[in-house]
Amino acid sequence: MRQRSPLLPIFLIVLVDVLGFTIVIPLLALYAERFGASPLTATLIVSCYAVSSLISTPIIGKLSDTYGRKPLLMISQAGTCIGFIVLGFSSALWMVFLGRILDGITAGNLSLAQAYISDHTTPENRAKSFGVIGIAFGIGFMFGPALGGWLGQYGMHVPFIVAASLSACSILATYTMLPKEPPPEPTAVTGPAGPGGKRPSAFDVATYAQYLKRPELRGLYLQFFLYTFSFSIFISGFALYAERRFVLDGLPWTAREVGFLFAFSGFLGILWQGGLIGRLVKMYGEYKLCIIGFVTLVAGYALISQIPGDAIAPLLVVTAVTSFGNGVLRPAITSRITQAVGRHEQGVAIGISGSLSSLAMMLAPPTGGFLLDQHWLMAWPLVAAAVAGLALFATLGSGASAGVPPATTTGTLPKAELHSEP
Repeated sequence: MRQRSPLLPIFLIVLVDVLGFTIVIPLLALYAERFGASPLTATLIVSCYAVSSLISTPIIGKLSDTYGRKPLLMISQAGTCIGFIVLGFSSALWMVFLGRILDGITAGNLSLAQAYISDHTTPENRAKSFGVIGIAFGIGFMFGPALGGWLGQYGMHVPFIVAASLSACSILATYTMLPKEPPPEPTAVTGPAGPGGKRPSAFDVATYAQYLKRPELRGLYLQFFLYTFSFSIFISGFALYAERRFVLDGLPWTAREVGFLFAFSGFLGILWQGGLIGRLVKMYGEYKLCIIGFVTLVAGYALISQIPGDAIAPLLVVTAVTSFGNGVLRPAITSRITQAVGRHEQGVAIGISGSLSSLAMMLAPPTGGFLLDQHWLMAWPLVAAAVAGLALFATLGSGASAGVPPATTTGTLPKAELHSEP
């Protein structure tokens, strides 16, 4: 009997998960303010999630190697659902932190979905199969923020309850639609390790040191870290910044306006990553595309500081510019990282970049939150621009050959890394 493809259930599972997550993006910091949080404290909520996931994701991944992907995926989804429920019924700031920590210590939905696809697809079909996750993320990021901003007008707790309901639907979809499989067999060192891979433990210093000793990888990881740092400053604090900086019809921006702007950015992200990025890679290659991406981020973040508070059209133009930079940089840098290692090392190499992403998400939000705490509204986007500028210099210093072995050609962006959780 022919085995049923897991792609449709994985697509639905990831889509519902991402919708639930993106619904709360424009609300979380503003929600924390309702309980007396300062901008610095509100952005620390993002950091506590990143710390928790940095520690827990590798552990959950190893447990899934032993007990199978499906049961651990359901546990991860249950943690997300409970976290949203706690957020929705929060009556104090500590409960907001608790909700994010509960989600963080069970984090791993995306990595487990990637691993499931890696287990059940052939190497030649794997990149195409991972595109399913990229499409689900694109749809989620387009509709989720707008839905969250719209729901927020009925009460700040309502989007979190809806997100919990979506998460519960995701658990049901996993239970009923995803075939139960025996625990995956360990991949031999010489075998074709897939992009789903595994992330080293947060305390596995030897593995990190082994990869960071390689000059070409060290430069690429620095670029990835700086990119994620600048992105995390922006995504974690923009709602707080917009509330203080922009007005519509004489009134300060709310979660509604922030949600719609994020939705616009998500729609553009689908365009960049859905069809244009492949053509751009063929035209310019990943190295030049990284340079172009960082230039657009520096320009976009810097221009945000100059936009009048009531000027919507210029803000939309700048949003399109930054959306392009963010849309091409993550897959382009990740592609260069995978090209710098052997096939059997790709899982660990991508896992390390995931850990660096979590580290950036720990450090960047409070950096931006401190600036907003001091009412340095001009400095907030300029710091993000400066960090992106450092990444640009690191890219120029690394040279076009970094991360590309002689036998490797460009144009092979791994679609599994098109998106990631903020």
